[in-house]
Amino acid sequence: MATAGKVIKCRAAVAWEPNAPLVIEEIEVAPPQEGEIRIKIMVSSLCHTELFHLFEAKDKKGFPTILGHEGAGVVESVGPGVTDFKPGDKVIPLPISQCGECRFCKCSKTNQCDRNWINKYIDFMSYPTTRFTCRGQPILQFTGTGTFSEYIVMNQISVAKIHEDAPLDLVCLLACGVATGYGAAVNTAGVTPGSVCAVFGLGAVGLAAVMGCKNARASRIFAVDINEQKFEKAKVFGATDFLNPKAYNKPISEVLAEMTNGGVDFSLECVGNTEVMRSALESCVKGWGMSVLVGYTDADFSARPIQLISGKTWKGTLLGGFKVKDLPQLVEDYMSGKIKLEEFITHKMNLEEINDAVHLMKTGKCIRCVLNISK
Repeated sequence: MATAGKVIKCRAAVAWEPNAPLVIEEIEVAPPQEGEIRIKIMVSSLCHTELFHLFEAKDKKGFPTILGHEGAGVVESVGPGVTDFKPGDKVIPLPISQCGECRFCKCSKTNQCDRNWINKYIDFMSYPTTRFTCRGQPILQFTGTGTFSEYIVMNQISVAKIHEDAPLDLVCLLACGVATGYGAAVNTAGVTPGSVCAVFGLGAVGLAAVMGCKNARASRIFAVDINEQKFEKAKVFGATDFLNPKAYNKPISEVLAEMTNGGVDFSLECVGNTEVMRSALESCVKGWGMSVLVGYTDADFSARPIQLISGKTWKGTLLGGFKVKDLPQLVEDYMSGKIKLEEFITHKMNLEEINDAVHLMKTGKCIRCVLNISK
């Protein structure tokens, strides 16, 4: 391409500071260096993690930044040493990495990687190095991606090449939210046929967890949320029972225990709330019940030791346990009808409307909004 090896000027939504509107700016995107890929981002959806960083994060080091980590696009150019990608490839940039060399990448039990930003730079929610500049200063790439920009530069270890016929405006959801919830059920929890499950929180991640439980052939799936308007959508993904904790004068864990002869086999917390995390654990049956923490928060949490001494298991998940190399198959699972994606999308907007999209998600009026990033 004519832009290969050159600085590209393009539009991006910059978060200059927390608790402030995003600003559409002209930024500069440097050419890819050794092992890097420059990607033209076509679409990106908005995730609650952006809202957390923008409005709730306790550490303000991670600004200015370009948010966005559920994007999909096309390779514009590649740096030296890149052999598995070429201009024109459809790709999904990911907030995780897979170097293939560290002890974690060589282990089939985890998708952790020593080179992931989350291990050293969690306060920034980004690598300290960036290929973005604006108004003469460096701009961070949120979670190493920054997909609210028309162009981004990524290390190849965090990019998945996908089927050339994949619809980018749908499979972008697999970069985080849908993969996280779905994988939490099928990978991390390992939901078994005939089991009883409870999913706490019915945002996109929770609905994807319901879908995972359904595909794993759970016999009963409780959808738990204080917003009963979400129950119909949860039914679409396979939920069988619906509970609003506010409708009872006792803890929801006791309600579930009464309805399931002692508790559910698997519970998945998809809110990122410490009280809900504990409630989800307490909702599990003793002896073998497993609860998975899916929602993110940086707050401390606790539980009574007897909950674990009694035989319950408490686990966490990152991107649902999927490695970078697993994403192409997830895309093909969508294309073959195994998983749903269209049903998550409630709004479509342009990049210039991003603050409206933020407001919709902040007020709980959308599940996923997909933004057209490049024209």
